[in-house]
Amino acid sequence: MRYALLLSYDGTNYGGWQIQKNAVTVQQKLTEALEDTLGYKVNVTASGRTDSGVHAKAQVCHFDAQTSIPAEKLADALNVRLPQDISVLQTVVAPDGFDAQSSAKKKTYCYRVYLSQRRQPLKDRYSVQIKYNVDLQKLEYSAKLFEGEHDFKAYCAAGSQVKTTVRRIYNIEIKKDGCDVAVYVTGNGFLYNMVRTLVGTMIYYSAGRIKEEDIVRSLEKCDRDCVGKTMPAKGLMLESVEYLTKLF
Repeated sequence: MRYALLLSYDGTNYGGWQIQKNAVTVQQKLTEALEDTLGYKVNVTASGRTDSGVHAKAQVCHFDAQTSIPAEKLADALNVRLPQDISVLQTVVAPDGFDAQSSAKKKTYCYRVYLSQRRQPLKDRYSVQIKYNVDLQKLEYSAKLFEGEHDFKAYCAAGSQVKTTVRRIYNIEIKKDGCDVAVYVTGNGFLYNMVRTLVGTMIYYSAGRIKEEDIVRSLEKCDRDCVGKTMPAKGLMLESVEYLTKLF
């Protein structure tokens, strides 16, 4: 039987989602908890990989297993075996043909910054300090330049191996609360470091460090020299994953 689970984690202490040799990862911890719970090893597939230090409010995963534990009780059984910075929020029996990765239709990431001349420790774990002036109107204007279908090759980390660098951005929404600024990016998929570089470019434009024609050239000519910096991982969070069928 195939199960789907909704997972939340603080990525600070992990080398990303995917199991690797030289770092502790979220997938590793979840796989170990599942093996301890079920008595045998299972493979866990997520909607997508999150990079080292990136957080997830609502990551979606699936795995195949045979167990007498009711689906709705699996979350509790796993959570007693998981570290405090990883939690299974819900577990359900997955619909026929469901695949956490290939069935995903939309994903929303949020990148958080705070505007302050001095570092604020209570914000620092999940957002990034910006000391220089940011024009919010220009930030919102630049967001519209990225919406639609574009070749985001200039926003992908060097060495990434993908079939195509074309992605569709459905919406970019900016929310401000005091000194806190949150950039919500919804798309059909994202390249390695894409959201972090996209937000860095928006911030550079809003601060007057690059021009509109630089952003246009980065999308039309895939010119990496026209984009802003790749922002630190700690400000990025996977907010939600959408499917044709509501799971949770």
